[in-house]
Amino acid sequence: MNKILLLIFYIFIGTSVSAALINDNIVDLILKDKTIERPEIHEVYNYQNMEKLPIRLRIIKRISSEKNIYEGQQILFRVQSSVYYKGNLVVERGTIVNARVETIVKSGMNGIPAGIVLGSFKIGDIPKSKLTDVYELQGQDRSLWVYPLKWALTILPPSGSLTNFIKGGHAKLEEYKTIEIYYYPNWI
Repeated sequence: MNKILLLIFYIFIGTSVSAALINDNIVDLILKDKTIERPEIHEVYNYQNMEKLPIRLRIIKRISSEKNIYEGQQILFRVQSSVYYKGNLVVERGTIVNARVETIVKSGMNGIPAGIVLGSFKIGDIPKSKLTDVYELQGQDRSLWVYPLKWALTILPPSGSLTNFIKGGHAKLEEYKTIEIYYYPNWI
């Protein structure tokens, strides 16, 4: 009996190790001729001065996690009010701002909401290291009432499981909604 268990163990370990080596070789072959762009990294950390200026933006065209959106998509915003720092104009009202959809999370079962993460904001000559990294949108979180309902229905065995099919709300950004990202003028 012990010999059979030992044999199964060796087979499992052997296949796991060989699968890992094969995967590493495949990744090397796939990335061999590709140029990978290095992300912008904050190499000098001096965030002692947390003074920030809000930049209010409105999206030009509505987005929703429900349809017509993909990761990497460019999104356009318009600055709603001019931003001044120490009497100098930083961003003028009406300036077009580019952003990118970084991540999309679809709504899940049990009321888990959808989410959209926007990032890579480009506002004129302001370095990305002085802006808020990302802006996150979330749909309606229905799990706050789905889980209590699920537990209340567990006394009737199959009925509690039916709440699994209640999905969370979609994340969306309408044209009339103003969002804020922040400009940190004293960051390096």
